[in-house]
This record gives sequence, C-alpha cells and structure tokens, in this order.
Amino acid sequence: MYKNILLAVDGSEHSLRATNEAIKIANLMSDCAIEVVYVVDYSKSKDEVLHSQGKEELEMSRRKKLLPIEEQMKSSNLSYRLKLLHGEPGPSIIDYANKENFDLVVIGSRGLNTLQEMVLGSVSHKVVKRVNCPVLIVK
Repeated sequence: MYKNILLAVDGSEHSLRATNEAIKIANLMSDCAIEVVYVVDYSKSKDEVLHSQGKEELEMSRRKKLLPIEEQMKSSNLSYRLKLLHGEPGPSIIDYANKENFDLVVIGSRGLNTLQEMVLGSVSHKVVKRVNCPVLIVK
C-alpha cells in the first residue's frame, strides 16, 4: 500500500496536523517510511538572511520551526528522514515528489478562502494538480 510517504511541512499548525495524519497512516503499514520535506522559500530566505547573525543562526531558526514535527516523528518510532529543498514551495515539492516516486503525499492546508486561493494560489492546490500520486490535504 503506502510504503513511501512524502510529508511536506512548513513548521505551521497545519503542518503539525498533517504530521499526525501521516503518522497514523504509516502506523497502519509495516516497513513504511516517511520523508519530511521542508522547502526554504527563495522569496522569504533573502529576508531571513538579512535578519540573521550568520549561517549557524539561520540554520538554527529553520531547525526550530521543524522541532515539533521532528519530536512527533521520533515519538512515533517510525522510520523517517528530513530533507531541505530550496526554491518556491509548490514547484519544489511537485518536482521532488515526482522524481522520487512516492506512494502518497501528505500536506497541510492553510485554509485560504476562494478569493485568496484564486489570487494567490495555494501550495496544496498546486501539489494536488501536478503530483503523480495520491495526495492527502489535511485541514
């Protein structure tokens, strides 16, 4: 069934809920692995670099965002791996998911209203449309 799950996170509450669902699914399967992907968004990274004291502090702030997610993964006793990607979140997740042949992509939804989604587009909406495997969007 689902042996290789991609969990796309950004450190938000939505990511924590998506993490819980990915763990539930993975616990139903034997030998299921979760790859946790965090995309360093180019549009935000410039601002992060300007406001950080150095490379180490920047890396620490990114890891801090992922700490609750990593704690959930560790406490679940599941096999997982953390991967940092660089670029625009939607296309980066799509490209990585399609190249690595995942069985399932799990992603949180920010809950944009119809107008916001139409104007801005949502990462989860882009992923659903372009990834070549099933996608679970968690609200």
